[in-house]
Amino acid sequence: MSDARWWHDTQDIPRMVRAIYECISGPAGAPRDWERFRYLQHPQARSLRTVVEADGNTRSMVFDVDSYIADVTPFFAANDFHEIEIEHRLQRFGQVAHVWSRYEARPAADSPVLLKRGANSIQLCFEHGRWWVFSTIWDNEREGVTFDLW
Repeated sequence: MSDARWWHDTQDIPRMVRAIYECISGPAGAPRDWERFRYLQHPQARSLRTVVEADGNTRSMVFDVDSYIADVTPFFAANDFHEIEIEHRLQRFGQVAHVWSRYEARPAADSPVLLKRGANSIQLCFEHGRWWVFSTIWDNEREGVTFDLW
């Protein structure tokens, strides 16, 4: 998992978070940069998507890196999707860091059309001279869960 192309992404946490958004953003059908995405993630990394069912019940979907990629690939093939960070809060203690990253999703980075907003909770650890994403958990804004509560 050594690749000099993205080494600088792993040395600065805000840069690393921007890189993650860059990896998953693009027009419908455009290939995403999954090689770079994998490089940023620890081999044991997990992602957790929150899901709100039509009846209001909630559940979570947990993915390793490859199952996350497999899950979102059909959506990205059919949809323009650009996730843009609009604010973050970073806390660090020694080798451990946590980022609250608020985002907006739009069909293009400069589009006035808002698809959704939400927040990512990203946990990182500094290991072997670089930062690794160990887990990402996210939820989308909806009635009762808005940025006003931030």
